This record gives sequence, structure tokens and C-alpha cells, in this order.
Amino acid sequence: MGIRNYLIEGVSGSGKTSVCNELRRRGYHAINGDRELAYQGDPETGTPVEGFAHEHHIWHVDKVKDLVDNRDEAVTFFCGGSRNFSKFIDWFDGVFVLDVDFDTLNGRLDQRSEHEWGGKKAEREHILRLHRTKEDIPENGIIIDASAPIAHVVAEILLFTEAHKRP
Repeated sequence: MGIRNYLIEGVSGSGKTSVCNELRRRGYHAINGDRELAYQGDPETGTPVEGFAHEHHIWHVDKVKDLVDNRDEAVTFFCGGSRNFSKFIDWFDGVFVLDVDFDTLNGRLDQRSEHEWGGKKAEREHILRLHRTKEDIPENGIIIDASAPIAHVVAEILLFTEAHKRP
């Protein structure tokens, strides 16, 4: 939905929703992909599937395309994780990967209720494995230390996006 579009990814608990909220608070156009674009589906075909599983948490590719093609905003941030990001990652002007240290991640997961993703033991173990292996995040993204206060994290992202404006 922007002339410039950025993806903000990271493991669950890295701060994607907090970054999205802070960007919105500052007046930027930010989409919470986990709430606005996500559904349970096959990452290759997009065919919806029943139930919830991390590997089936994907975004509607057509909706992402429509938002990227819309030029109503100067910049749009797409915040959230999806297992089919390879289908649309090339449409973005940049990708940021939020990263936190192990203790910070554990502390954030400790604050989740049993009804939130990561609140159950098996989900938490899955998140910690993904944090350790980095297997489920974009490989060539700009790493942002999301252990810092949210204002600093967003400022770092904005500095990069401002420095790389198109003429």
C-alpha cells in the first residue's frame, strides 16, 4: 500500500506486533499481517486447511500483492510472520528481521497466556527451536536487535528506510 514497502519478520516473541503498534502510533501505515492477512493454509498452494499449526500460518498472497501495488501511502510496513513469505518477499523494498537474545525471548514468552501462541509448553519449545536454528525466517533480511526498547527498535528501522528512499 505504499510507494515503498517493507516486511518486518522474526520468530514469535521477537516484537513484530509491538513494532507495528509503535509505527502506527507514530503515524506510519503499518499492517499487522498476523491479524489482517493470515490464515491457515498450505504454504505451497495456499489451499486452506483446518486447525492451527505453525507451518500452516500463511498470508493471502493476492491481498499482499494488492496492498503492495497500491501507491496511496509513501511507505507501508508489513509486520508479522508467515510460512509462505517466499511467495512475496521479492515485492518488498527491504526486509527487517527482528532478533532477540534467548533470555529476552524467554521473558516475553513467560508473559503469554495459555491461549496465546507460545503460551503452551510445546509451542514454546517450537519457538525456542526456531530461534536457535533461524530456519523459519528470511535469510537476507537486515537484522535488528529487538531486545532494545521498542522506541529504539523502531527508530533504527526508520533510519534505514529514510536513508534508502527512492528519488
